[in-house]
Amino acid sequence: MLVEKYEGNAGNCELETGSTMSSTTIDIKPEKIEKRPLPWSLWWRQIRAIFRLEIEKNFFSRRSILLYLLALIPIGPLVLLAPFTPPGDEWQDFNQYNMLFAIYYGGLILRTVVFFGCAWIFMNLFRGDMIDRSLHFYFLSPVRREVLVAGKYLSGLATSIILFTATTIIAMLLLYIPHFPSDSSRFFLDGQGMGHLLTYSGITMLACVGYGAFFLVVGLFFRNPIIPAILLYGWEWLNFLMPPLLKKISVIHYLQSLTPVPVSEGPFAVLAEPTPAWIAVPSLVLVTLLVLIIASRRIRRMEIRYGGD
Repeated sequence: MLVEKYEGNAGNCELETGSTMSSTTIDIKPEKIEKRPLPWSLWWRQIRAIFRLEIEKNFFSRRSILLYLLALIPIGPLVLLAPFTPPGDEWQDFNQYNMLFAIYYGGLILRTVVFFGCAWIFMNLFRGDMIDRSLHFYFLSPVRREVLVAGKYLSGLATSIILFTATTIIAMLLLYIPHFPSDSSRFFLDGQGMGHLLTYSGITMLACVGYGAFFLVVGLFFRNPIIPAILLYGWEWLNFLMPPLLKKISVIHYLQSLTPVPVSEGPFAVLAEPTPAWIAVPSLVLVTLLVLIIASRRIRRMEIRYGGD
């Protein structure tokens, strides 16, 4: 009877052979399998790469021309009014300028320029690639689709914040300084002006965060996103007529709650308590995260059909 013995890393194996095989004994020690950590560094590098590609398209493509025109809409009238003070008691009294800018900001900048600017930026993040027939390049690359959503959203957010925050700051300075230079200097340097300027800029950023997430989802779910955008626009404009509970199902309610100068919504408005900042800001951020999760789930099942567009 011949006995052979093998020793290795996996364990010991003893085999007895002869005219007939009497027994076989195998003793293998299981190796420990180490769990690999999630590739956060890889995802972050991919997000940055997508961000760089998209930010260039947002600022330098043909579609960006409309963005620049929108951003200039609030600035143009103020530039024309800068050489002279318009007639009217409110224009002659520096103390009324806080209310003037609050009305100008809420009606033109926030409800119109920021709203439609975010609609144009974020709805085109995916719809624009569908129209250009280039989205398949992203889908064929070794990138998780959730990472693609994050990179595109951050690029749209950076674009909207840069453009519309600059519009807010320039518009406020153009309203105050040309007509009351000395009073404006004291107001911004020693008074409440700098606080108001930072608050309005922060509201603009939050508007870009909230509206941007909504329009990103609209661009993913709807073949023609114009109709949902118009419906949301009507909902935001008619918010003052809604009961207090429905007011809270809108972005504009939380943004108006943060304004440093409250503006009357008219005799037909339904009054509601403004939401405190410590509730308004986290609520907008939380809703934005939920909407982005919906967008990530949607894009997992998204198929490219260029022929249908």
